[in-house]
Amino acid sequence: MHPITFFTNIIGVVTIVLISIVFTLGLICLCRSVNFQLLIKRRRGYYHTNQEQLSYFNGPWLTRITLILVALWWGIGEVLRLTFVNGEGRLISDQTWQANVCKIYIISNLGFAEPGLFLLLAFLLSAALQNQELGALNRKWNQRTIRAVFMLCSPSLIWESCVVFVGPHVASSDGQRSKVAKYWYSASAVHNGDVACTYPLLSSIYLGAFYTVLTIYVIFVGGQILSLAINKGLRRRIYMLIFATGILLPRAMFLGFSVLPWPGEMVHEYLVFVSFLVLMLAAMLGIVILVYFPVVETVEIGDQEHVELQTSHPIVDL
Repeated sequence: MHPITFFTNIIGVVTIVLISIVFTLGLICLCRSVNFQLLIKRRRGYYHTNQEQLSYFNGPWLTRITLILVALWWGIGEVLRLTFVNGEGRLISDQTWQANVCKIYIISNLGFAEPGLFLLLAFLLSAALQNQELGALNRKWNQRTIRAVFMLCSPSLIWESCVVFVGPHVASSDGQRSKVAKYWYSASAVHNGDVACTYPLLSSIYLGAFYTVLTIYVIFVGGQILSLAINKGLRRRIYMLIFATGILLPRAMFLGFSVLPWPGEMVHEYLVFVSFLVLMLAAMLGIVILVYFPVVETVEIGDQEHVELQTSHPIVDL
């Protein structure tokens, strides 16, 4: 086996394993969120003592579910764009389809999944600063948040669509521009008979700008929460969230540098893989802190409340 092929296969296997871990964590959070929401509806009369506390933790349940679904969608895109999956005798063997998958990946993941994922995390973080009437305790907060995320993702969707579909046609009209089109607009390139997905430089620049604004916002919101937090555990979580968003800027840089080596070569695959690791680490930290921990803590509060009520007033649950 050619060393480059062996290297890309190893990266493909490792990426799929890491995505499987994200999927497992996401499904655990999804099942727990749905299960506890159903449990609250079934036993609404049981949880009267700590109803406000339960509502605070479980208020953004629909936003958390949406976040998990977006993360799962992102993971599917990351698997499909792998050279390990695309090629002769593999899942996608036709070169035309391989090129189309790369275009869809740029629009879907870079245009929607990545921005949507971290916008949802940012909204979940900012919910802690809002009052009861406007924050997560408001029944319409989830709908407003999800609608706002989709609206805020529309510019990136339009941008990535123009980069992938309009950019190459504009470049082809000028011979000199067509030479640099692969840096600015190209979403794929042929390497050893297979199509390798690439990251257009314009897409990386847009991601860098987006992550810069996101990091500033998270630092601002996190600083306000830190000024109110008296719990060391909460402070630690806020610092981890700020770190998770801060490392997203190097991801955009790695993707920008990935246009320099030839697509499919070891250096290119290495830069793309490192950028994926950075994104996965940031996403995992955000999901664990803003989804997994709140869900687990909500379940613990509900179980404790249920046990106390059963002790004082035994109830037969059919």
